[in-house]
Amino acid sequence: MSGNKTVVYKGPGEVAVESFAYPKLEIPQEVADAFGIKQAAPHAVILKLVTTNICGSDQHMVRGRTTAPIGQTLGHEITGEVVEIGDDVLFHKPGDICSVPFNIACGRCRMCNEGKTGICLNVNPARAGAAYGYVDMGGWLGGQAEYVMIPYADFNLLKFPDRDAALEHILDLTMLSDIFPTGYHGAVSAGVTTGSTVYVAGAGPVGLAAAFSAQLLGASHVIVGDMLDARLKQAESFGCSTVNLASGDSLADMVADIVGEPEVDAAVDAVGFEARGHGEGAAEAPATVLNDVMSIARAGAALGIPGLYVTGDPGAVNEEAKHGQIGVRLGLGWAKSHSFVTGQCPVKKYNRKLMNLILAGRAPIGKAVNATTISLEDAPSGYKQFDAGAAQKFVIDPHGMVA
Repeated sequence: MSGNKTVVYKGPGEVAVESFAYPKLEIPQEVADAFGIKQAAPHAVILKLVTTNICGSDQHMVRGRTTAPIGQTLGHEITGEVVEIGDDVLFHKPGDICSVPFNIACGRCRMCNEGKTGICLNVNPARAGAAYGYVDMGGWLGGQAEYVMIPYADFNLLKFPDRDAALEHILDLTMLSDIFPTGYHGAVSAGVTTGSTVYVAGAGPVGLAAAFSAQLLGASHVIVGDMLDARLKQAESFGCSTVNLASGDSLADMVADIVGEPEVDAAVDAVGFEARGHGEGAAEAPATVLNDVMSIARAGAALGIPGLYVTGDPGAVNEEAKHGQIGVRLGLGWAKSHSFVTGQCPVKKYNRKLMNLILAGRAPIGKAVNATTISLEDAPSGYKQFDAGAAQKFVIDPHGMVA
């Protein structure tokens, strides 16, 4: 192979498709140097991308809201076909179609052994946890590409048991790399169970996945809040109730109109640090959603927070927020004995069981998030449409393998 087209960040609001070298079975030099290990990766595979999705987390970088450098490769939602294996890969072979957790995990450290694969200790010199194609996440090349290298393949890859069935369900299975487990993790972390009333803040793809997951877990009412009509209609398309936060009406009152009381049993923040206040044209206010979910979650409730919060935001509204310090009403949460679950979803905790639901025809997550296929060359357009609020989950199909 001679090349590898890849999506890269070119500055605020701009991405491009550029040619890179075909990947090698090697880990990033910075990772090898930091941990005193060999760069050669006989434990790795090369995947030919079947699908790779545009994520809201990618948009934070593309908007210039992180410290991502120009030239940062993009893409951490990866589903691919094995085309090359290292000598130490025992349980995968060329032709296997696999889902790749966006968390890169060694499978050997204390965190991996405890099932906390989102905070692996051996894959990122900067902090615990790594991801493909993301700023400060270890220098691993992104997967919005034609080909990508996956390390520690026996641990990280989830093989689909039947190739034909996988391709038939690919627009659902592609969500296993991130947003379906992430949304499910948000709902589980919030304590959603049979009969729960649930509020999900944000009707982007992760919020929709969280709402869909709450339904799978048996919630009696799932309410989704957002400011964009198209996204709220997408939530309604699979049975959610919705509240339009652009109206300026009291969130508690809108919740009460739906469930009969101004509180819910469980709440999920699927928005993160680029949150805005309520009302038409409201300004950015990064603590809004966290304060909202505390205000309407009953005493003793849990709050699932899959929405991204960062330690460095050069475009923040004030100096404190540039360092991840925002005005959260922690006293309110303390007074109500709330529990909070934050951080990367440990995808491997959920992906196999969610795969089984998809293959059994019981989890049409692609329809719930309005999966929309585009070519690799159309990725820049997909980013612009997504940033403008399109109620779609853009799925890149680099090799024309999606039916």
